Amino acid sequence: MAGPLSGRTIAFLVAPEGVEQVELTEPWNAVRQAGGTPRLISTQSGEVQGFHHLDKADTFTVDARAGEAGPEDFAGLVLPGGVANPDFLRTVPDAVEFVRAFAESGRPIAAICHAPWTLIEAGAVRGRTLTSWPCLRTDIENAGGHWVDQEVKICDAGPGRLVTSRKPDDLKAFCETAIEAFAA
Repeated sequence: MAGPLSGRTIAFLVAPEGVEQVELTEPWNAVRQAGGTPRLISTQSGEVQGFHHLDKADTFTVDARAGEAGPEDFAGLVLPGGVANPDFLRTVPDAVEFVRAFAESGRPIAAICHAPWTLIEAGAVRGRTLTSWPCLRTDIENAGGHWVDQEVKICDAGPGRLVTSRKPDDLKAFCETAIEAFAA
């Protein structure tokens, strides 16, 4: 399918134990509709578990492990949220290094809900303005970032564009803005 992401591959970093499904599937479908190729990256091979808040939902097949892939393989990175996903990812060195390398590469990153926890662990929020689920405000500020309460926030300070949103209700704006960032 031709579109603004035609020929571009976008990484989606997800923990095997669980991700807020809608925060994975809506951006995934937006990438496909824009002509891009989404690839699921995780900390281990196999499948990842989707959740509808606290209820198990679908499973998704992993394309590559974080230790096997690098930013040079992708035009952008999506960090879906939910609480469990970024809370787990920030404890796994390969996942943190994957995000750190992405941030340092200057390629765009899109993170929603609790996903900035992984950005914080990777040292990628200092001097940047972003939004998130409101309870991350103090964590972001303690890591040297500036938190705002907006549907979607674009930050061009530092290497690469950072697109962030607060919650599933923001997904339409998040997906549109992420696609623009990945297409630039």
